[in-house]
Amino acid sequence: MRTIRLFATLMAVAVLLGAWAGTALAQQQFQLVTGKAFDSAVPKDFYVEGNAIPTEKRNATLVLLPSGKRALFAPIDTTGYASDVASKYVGMIVTEGDVSICGQKVGVGSYGFGWVRPARGEEGAGTFKLYDQAGVRLVECPSARDAELKQPRPMQVTVKQDGTARLYFGRHSVELK
Repeated sequence: MRTIRLFATLMAVAVLLGAWAGTALAQQQFQLVTGKAFDSAVPKDFYVEGNAIPTEKRNATLVLLPSGKRALFAPIDTTGYASDVASKYVGMIVTEGDVSICGQKVGVGSYGFGWVRPARGEEGAGTFKLYDQAGVRLVECPSARDAELKQPRPMQVTVKQDGTARLYFGRHSVELK
């Protein structure tokens, strides 16, 4: 009887340690978040440069950062806005923790971003630009074109097997760390 209790206790401890280790390892890489947590995180509008611009939930992505904090990436609909706003912004980021974009640390907060891609039919690199809510450019870097990407969406975040992540706008992407 004692042996059975001891065995059951050891098995319970092993299961708990395995679950804890799995959670600890999972927090060292990016993870996509779906379901109710995703649904409640996407705002109806994003406020930037004095404008409340509608977000597009359909192509939004909520990501759990390696730190365990969350970051939301979503396209915004600038149709009907002034040309300087419409040409500058394609999406927004709201992050609860630090994230590295294009190798530069971006702190907690909300940001708008734009993407300049080559003309239709050209396959060169694009340019990613990140702005604070007042419209001040914080980050600018080239964005690689991924010809191998199957079925590109207007905007998405992909997490690879090794736990790294990329923010895509069509076939162009920047690395997230």
